[in-house]
Amino acid sequence: MTPRATPEQKAETLAWLRRISGDLATATIKRLEESLPWYAEMPPARRSAVGLVAQAGITSFIEWYDNPNATPWVAADVFAAAPRELLRSVSLTQTLQLIRVTVEVTEERVAGRGEALRESILLYSREVAFGAADVYARAAEARGLWDARLEALVVDSILTGEADEELPSRIAALGWHGHGEVAVLVGTTSPQLDVDQVRRTARKLGVDVLIGVQGSRLVLVIGRADGSSSAAPAADDGPLPFPEIARRLEPGFGPGHLVLGPTVPALVDASQSARAALAGFAVANAWRHAPRPVEADDLLPERALAGDSLAKATLVDRIYRPLHAHSADLVTTLWSYLDNGRSLEATARELFVHPNTVRYRLKRVTDVIGWDATGPREALILQTALIIGSIGTEVTRRRGGAQRRTS
Repeated sequence: MTPRATPEQKAETLAWLRRISGDLATATIKRLEESLPWYAEMPPARRSAVGLVAQAGITSFIEWYDNPNATPWVAADVFAAAPRELLRSVSLTQTLQLIRVTVEVTEERVAGRGEALRESILLYSREVAFGAADVYARAAEARGLWDARLEALVVDSILTGEADEELPSRIAALGWHGHGEVAVLVGTTSPQLDVDQVRRTARKLGVDVLIGVQGSRLVLVIGRADGSSSAAPAADDGPLPFPEIARRLEPGFGPGHLVLGPTVPALVDASQSARAALAGFAVANAWRHAPRPVEADDLLPERALAGDSLAKATLVDRIYRPLHAHSADLVTTLWSYLDNGRSLEATARELFVHPNTVRYRLKRVTDVIGWDATGPREALILQTALIIGSIGTEVTRRRGGAQRRTS
């Protein structure tokens, strides 16, 4: 058992410690420069701040040695001299190295002054190490809360389409690495939502993700790195398509529908994907056997019937106008085929052509617009596009005639 120092010995040791405190600080700074490369490479102002921390640690130890019960907040005493930005420039590992060097120098200098003093140094250094860990833990917690608030603000800006010039800098502050395509995934919030697990899954897939929890609704903004980026996942057939990414992220959502918005070229355009995904999520119940996840463009008929102007414009721009621009025969054949219950024979009789001609024209429809009229779901999409396109054309024609008559 280490013998305790008498009051006279303690008073003598305190006086000696106060006399050599300046020398201890100087020796500590010199040792830091010699043994820690990161310290020598610091700008002068930061080196000075680190030196203040070391000196404060020595001074605080002397006060603590005088009365261990009078200064319970050791970390506050030691780190009070450091500017706030030092926590961001010096890592916890580097701080512990700083403490170790300071303790080593102090132990070397006080060698021979008794085991009681050496034991006090070890006890105090332990308290400082725990105090440093607490300081950094609190800083990390505060940063985590700030990041969560910033992430929620960014996701909300994307959903509302109210992006401003500050959005790119906010996204960069969140550590967004993707510079490629983006899509938005909307579903329900799981009662056992594990945000960290969602992020881990996204990292394994080689994608960035922004997470927004809005009550019962969970929104993921998914970013895929471009092919030239090292963040892109290595695969023989290129990066994963967004529907596959959505399927792998699906377990993180709660029960119910899961809607993937269309792909957009960059994060600044994500509001377009978000708008489509939210509109699809609102009407997904209208499709009895909707897959999970389902793409928002597969819900175009339901969205259009619900009054979604973006869905109507998409149907006209991607189906009605390309078919009209390519061939009037394709439009006529498609109309007849859909009106006759997708019967080749009935369509051929109405158009006075051979059924093989109908087959050929339907194949040409698929080649032009990418949808296959022979499937029940895609037939609904095409028929909705024809109806909306015809209504818009008729309204435009009537307005044009009225203007001519007025003039």
